[in-house]
Amino acid sequence: MDEPRDSARQRLRDSIVDAARAQTVATGWDGVRMGGVASAAGVSRQTVYNEFGTKAGLAEALARREVDRFVSAVRAALREHGADVRAGAYAAIAHTLTEAAGNPLIKAILTSARGGSDELLPYLTTRSELVLAEASGALLEWASSHLPAADPARLAFAADTIVRLVVSHIVLPQAPPEQTARALADLALHLFLTSTTPTDRGR
Repeated sequence: MDEPRDSARQRLRDSIVDAARAQTVATGWDGVRMGGVASAAGVSRQTVYNEFGTKAGLAEALARREVDRFVSAVRAALREHGADVRAGAYAAIAHTLTEAAGNPLIKAILTSARGGSDELLPYLTTRSELVLAEASGALLEWASSHLPAADPARLAFAADTIVRLVVSHIVLPQAPPEQTARALADLALHLFLTSTTPTDRGR
């Protein structure tokens, strides 16, 4: 019975986040104002506050949606390669790095941060729990299904390590995405396969 209302509210929230995204791309997050977002979305300023509470709440919603998009694409890339661990890891990492390099929102975040303080950058770095949890979860779910003999704790560490490295190369790229993806895919293969070998608990 509440589905139409929930759907309408989700469309409202999406329109506000769309407006926030467009303004972030145009001016950087520091230049975004709740009133400006409201005008662009065709709603009142109070509506924006009612839905997101604060500008930080809007930032989190914007970051979450962007992360969800990336993670959905990662899941698709991993599924496409099935049990081929290296091929799946390479496809997922290469896609993420390439998309991030061409993503106008990511560019706006990084450009603003290099020019001073930007409140969105921490969602990729120091407050990156959202990124780490979602991306590591996708990678871990895929790896677990194809490496059933792996130690869960070591597999979780491997997934977390790869995601952290990918994020670091998004923030501070050192080479073309394909080159970085090849190196990280080799590392992912090593870490995942190592997680299937027994540990010497006597040492």
